Amino acid sequence: MMNDYQFVDGTRLSSVIESLIFASPEPISAEKICEIIAKGEENLGLETDAVDPFVDKLNQRYEENGLAFEITLVGGGYTFATKKRYEPWLSIFQHENAYRKLSQSAIETLAIVAYKQPVTKPEVDDIRGVDSGYILRQLLEKVLIEVSGRLDAPGKPLLYRTSKHFLKHFGINSIDELPKPREIEEILKDDDMAEHRQFLFDRQLELKELQEKAEDEGATQTALSLIEAVEHIDEDEVPDLEEFTAEELQLDDDPDEEEDMKTQDEEELQQSEEGEDEQTKEEE
Repeated sequence: MMNDYQFVDGTRLSSVIESLIFASPEPISAEKICEIIAKGEENLGLETDAVDPFVDKLNQRYEENGLAFEITLVGGGYTFATKKRYEPWLSIFQHENAYRKLSQSAIETLAIVAYKQPVTKPEVDDIRGVDSGYILRQLLEKVLIEVSGRLDAPGKPLLYRTSKHFLKHFGINSIDELPKPREIEEILKDDDMAEHRQFLFDRQLELKELQEKAEDEGATQTALSLIEAVEHIDEDEVPDLEEFTAEELQLDDDPDEEEDMKTQDEEELQQSEEGEDEQTKEEE
């Protein structure tokens, strides 16, 4: 390991590396750390391979002092994260917010992209059984997936893959760290998970039955209201159309409209007569 270089002002190299990792909004790579440090100290000659030992030393110090965080490698870069031993408490804190950020449809689509990448939209649609265009656009906006190119096939459909932000979002360093399909199957076979799935299934059936019942009751109530309204009509109040004469049933014309039509007819008649007079003069 390279010695912990001390700058003129007394600042140590390990502290500079620590500050860069802490201040970076995204996981910062060893190459970027070396590039920044070289701009401030050209003669230092810090190599990328030397960064990792410094990180190990920093993590050792955190452990010795009983700190709750550590530096971890995520998506090819270094970032601060809480230690795994605090997961039981943090999962309670983060559980609700995590599901608010991504809908069930988004999680489903993202899983397909993660395990099938690179994958096209038609392939995602085929697996889900519905159009996934809107969900894919959402995932692109959240930078959880990215376009990796086009498939060499008719139509040249876009290919999608997960992004570096996806790795950061789920706290993994590479796609290889995703649980294997077989592991997921084992989890789903668990008795507790089976009971949970059955509970959700039963709940969905209950909600569907309640919705159908409400719709039926609404339609029935509407029909009953109409019947009741008809039953309450007094037969004496219903006019007998046979008692009315044709003249009484005829709608009155609008007097203004009638006057306008009369004026229009007179103008057309006058124009016609003038035209005939002109034609007679020409013949003479």
